[in-house]
Amino acid sequence: MAGIYIHIPFCRQACHYCNFHFSTSRGLENEFLNSLLAEIPLQQGFLAGETVETVYFGGGTPSLLDAESLNMILRALRENFSIHPNAEFTLEANPDDINRVSLQSWKDAGINRLSIGIQSFYEEDLRWMNRAHTATQAIDNLKLALEFFPNITIDLIYGSPGLTDEKWASNVQRVIEMGIPHISCYALTVEPKTALESMIRTHKREPVVPEDQARQFIQLMEWLKAAGYDHYEISNFALPGKRSKHNSAYWEGKKYLGLGPSAHSYDGANRQWNIANNALYIQALKNGTVPFEQETLTPVQRLNEYIMTSLRTMEGMSLEIVKRLSDASTASQLRKFSERLIREGLMNEVDDHLILTQQGKLFADGIAADLFRDEPE
Repeated sequence: MAGIYIHIPFCRQACHYCNFHFSTSRGLENEFLNSLLAEIPLQQGFLAGETVETVYFGGGTPSLLDAESLNMILRALRENFSIHPNAEFTLEANPDDINRVSLQSWKDAGINRLSIGIQSFYEEDLRWMNRAHTATQAIDNLKLALEFFPNITIDLIYGSPGLTDEKWASNVQRVIEMGIPHISCYALTVEPKTALESMIRTHKREPVVPEDQARQFIQLMEWLKAAGYDHYEISNFALPGKRSKHNSAYWEGKKYLGLGPSAHSYDGANRQWNIANNALYIQALKNGTVPFEQETLTPVQRLNEYIMTSLRTMEGMSLEIVKRLSDASTASQLRKFSERLIREGLMNEVDDHLILTQQGKLFADGIAADLFRDEPE
């Protein structure tokens, strides 16, 4: 089974913290759509005929698409790929794009899961982030969305200046009380070349405090565990049976095809990524070519990717899979190295799996980097 990701590179306005590829000018939207529809058949062979079990519209802001455009894309996917009859179709949506008409049109098109970018239920936080929606829209339109889509995930951001522990608790408690089945939570990251980075550097915004982020992450883990959510990946929590199939495929190393500018793809051995420029993407597709770069992963790179992604999950890193990707000696070395992490309370070994503890999850990236293997000389 495989997945397809479609990148819609347009937004109504730019969030201060965002470093994804997008444009707030929608002048090229029609040409982009034609180019995307041209790319789909050109990429038909990438998944080698595997059945597609997840389709994910990300961005940018996919909820800006009109109903006709969305249907055209989905029709082209179904014509060129084998789509599982029970496939998960996810659409990222901003609260300000949600109304009864849009919800019904998405449902009619075949979307069966929404990912809603709430980020906060507090007006001052949304203004601070430069989000396009209001707190009232976040609350009211999330309730409305639940009438149409029982399978919903929302995004929340923690660790931002001004987000007190009390406000953070209120945000999470609201999600629990509403019965949202899936929640993705991210520490505010100050990415280079973003408006937020510039404002912090010029002292127009307060800097992020790592200690506050760590504390609020620990609080989050405790609150959602008590509410019955599985912490199945570092940033993702789900009620039983409500995990994201699409994102889980990334962490499990399954094949996926990325369509649209800046979209990434993986076929099990190679990674490729489309050019992150709307005009150049459109021009290349007019000439009948997909503008991408590609790299072939070495066995060590594939192992290191497995180490990184598996440690982010609640199942952890399987030493048996390490043996298959490398050899028994490498698995033994990783187990030996992990003894110190186990003594320090950062990791447990359960049934031949190395699993990060709650404290270890605070240092997941660093721990993974310490476990990475070097390329042979």
